[in-house]
Amino acid sequence: MKLGVNIDHIAVLREARRVNDPDIMQALYVAIESGADQITIHLREDRRHIQDVDAQNIIMHSKVPVNLECSINKEILNITAKLKPHRATLVPEKREEVTTEGGLDVFKYEDEISYAIELLHDFSIPVSLFVDPSIEAMDKSKELGAEMVELHTGTFANLYAMLYSSLSYSNHSIKEFELPRHELETRLEESLEDIKNAATHAHSLGLEVAAGHGLNYQNVSQMMGIKEIIELNIGQSIIARSVFTGLEEAVKEMKRLIILHPTHP
Repeated sequence: MKLGVNIDHIAVLREARRVNDPDIMQALYVAIESGADQITIHLREDRRHIQDVDAQNIIMHSKVPVNLECSINKEILNITAKLKPHRATLVPEKREEVTTEGGLDVFKYEDEISYAIELLHDFSIPVSLFVDPSIEAMDKSKELGAEMVELHTGTFANLYAMLYSSLSYSNHSIKEFELPRHELETRLEESLEDIKNAATHAHSLGLEVAAGHGLNYQNVSQMMGIKEIIELNIGQSIIARSVFTGLEEAVKEMKRLIILHPTHP
């Protein structure tokens, strides 16, 4: 299983003071030297972290593939086409959200996604769709012409955090998941089963399968038993850990968890 390290949050720290520290390019090199199989970045419409010049420099200088997450906004798509990343992952995007919440609605935005895929394919850029883990979304992703899907693991991660961390006692407790423990356990099992079923079905359709959003050092082992998932994209938890351990050790630790887990080939 490959590890894609999302370095957006390095740029978040930089943009907080609008200086060039921490240096996003240094983060790129450290992540790669520490075992990242891929670098993932999100060029948002509001440029809240990664900037155009960052994306250009990262794609130009990275020794590993770069996965560029982008919305289906035509301006962003045109920039992506010119940048020519190794892969583009189409994601939903709202200006007011803190982070991407939920998968791309492949039914509501069918025409826009079809246009985006056709445009990116014209520039020989493979496309992944960041989607919720449902059988219907897998079928539609295949129909639209994507080569890959990235399963949104946010619901799973939120349920796991409400069960097994102190999140429920914090100011960031998730109101919709403030439920009795037995109900949380049931919903967590159901969420994991949805991911497994979606991964299996996507693989049967010939789609490559990745997963990401909210994965961390505590819950990532739950993904290891799903052999169809060949790639995990993880960012916030690695950057958060790096505050205490340094980025090199934070990446290495996540890499060890993925490689050494006995249930994944």
